[in-house]
Amino acid sequence: MTFLALAFSLGLSAGLAPGPLFALVIQRSLQFGLKSGIRVALAPLLSDLPIVVISLWLVGRLPQRALDAMLVIGGLFVIWLGVDSLRHGVNAAETEAHASVSKDLWQAVLANVLNPHPYLFWALVGAPIVIRAWRVSPAHAAIFIIVFYTLLVGSKIALAFFFSRARGLPERHQRWLIHASSWLLLGVGAYMLYSAAINFGLF
Repeated sequence: MTFLALAFSLGLSAGLAPGPLFALVIQRSLQFGLKSGIRVALAPLLSDLPIVVISLWLVGRLPQRALDAMLVIGGLFVIWLGVDSLRHGVNAAETEAHASVSKDLWQAVLANVLNPHPYLFWALVGAPIVIRAWRVSPAHAAIFIIVFYTLLVGSKIALAFFFSRARGLPERHQRWLIHASSWLLLGVGAYMLYSAAINFGLF
């Protein structure tokens, strides 16, 4: 029961925690609709397997500078997503036709892969819990992973549904929300760069 409670709380908090994927789900749902938001929400199911493996074998051995460099690259990428949205997301109704499965998925997967937080989570939190659960029973470990990702992805799909409903608002309100979500992406990217700058001792 302890592992189930951990999976529930960690999965829900990870799904609703502000970050690149959180902001991208909101932005794509507002700009392109529910299907686009859901595709972005599903990105962890595609990207997290290598993240988990890399976390278990490498992240614990990487120097802090390497993690900071990842933070810089990820921050710049998220800022580019925000700028691109500001340039092309003026009219949500007209941009829906430009949404595509491949674009949604590669942007979301890349944003997730370049974000060091999933690596840190699995290296410092997820992996130790899974190992402890496995020692009790392989079923416990499997239940933890299944429940964790169900809550992680499910909460993001709920976000996509909520924000896609805003597309029924008047056009000027849609435009304002798209711009706000784009600035959210810029803010997340800037925060990632700021965090890396602090770690590099620039502030």
